[in-house]
Amino acid sequence: MNEHFFIYDKKYYQTGAPVVSAGNNGLRYGDGLFETMRMREGKIINIDFHFERLFSGMEILQLGIPGFFSRSFFEQTVNELLLKNSISKNARIRLMVFRGDGNIFDSENISFNYIIEVWPLTEKIQLNEDGLVIDIFQDARKSCDLFSNLKSNNYLSCVMAGVFAKKNQLNDAIILNSHERVCETSIANIFTINDNKIYTPPLSEGCVAGTMRRWMLEKFSLKKYIVSEKTLSVNDVLNADELFLTNAIHPIRWVKNFRKKIYGNEKVNEIFEHGLKNF
Repeated sequence: MNEHFFIYDKKYYQTGAPVVSAGNNGLRYGDGLFETMRMREGKIINIDFHFERLFSGMEILQLGIPGFFSRSFFEQTVNELLLKNSISKNARIRLMVFRGDGNIFDSENISFNYIIEVWPLTEKIQLNEDGLVIDIFQDARKSCDLFSNLKSNNYLSCVMAGVFAKKNQLNDAIILNSHERVCETSIANIFTINDNKIYTPPLSEGCVAGTMRRWMLEKFSLKKYIVSEKTLSVNDVLNADELFLTNAIHPIRWVKNFRKKIYGNEKVNEIFEHGLKNF
């Protein structure tokens, strides 16, 4: 069996090696951030968006950005880790940054830690043939505050939404915000299509500031469609012509069933073929 390695604070460790103590703030409190990225043919998709979000989040959490920790350092380190794991140019990458050991009331003096992991990706970027089946996770409501848009290690509501989805034989689950409006799903941002208009909830609704969400708002350019932010009620989702989800690993996936509503994928397929097929 081949060994597989990850990096913790500039050192290689074999997968499964214990590297944090019981007093680690990331473990105890979810005190940190993570980024999940997709590399295709040696290029990390939307890397600018990932690092803008990461550094913004680190400032919000007052983690501090060490001088050595730059985008170029990260890219070089990832390439070395891919080589060590005999992974080619297509990979899933996970970066986690977090505070180390220390007292919760002395967070400014706690050391900066990071972990980088990589896994091979063999599947091509393609639109899912079978539409997703989703519903609403009712046991949590996401707040709309300074921390809501972060990719935080404090991910409990999304974890439990995923558990709910699996138990109920769903592919994903919608999370509502504290205003009872649609926020996101357990692992994705959500988009509706009505005629030629594509809508996604604004960041003020509490959703994670997804990199593919940002790409759709800033980079998608098929003139037939207008992409914009709009608050979405459950009825808005039910009344949509089509429905799709986005995240960094699966740039677009169409939803077939939400409750009793059945959606097609003609427009989603056009969006995929235009802007996402050759990512």
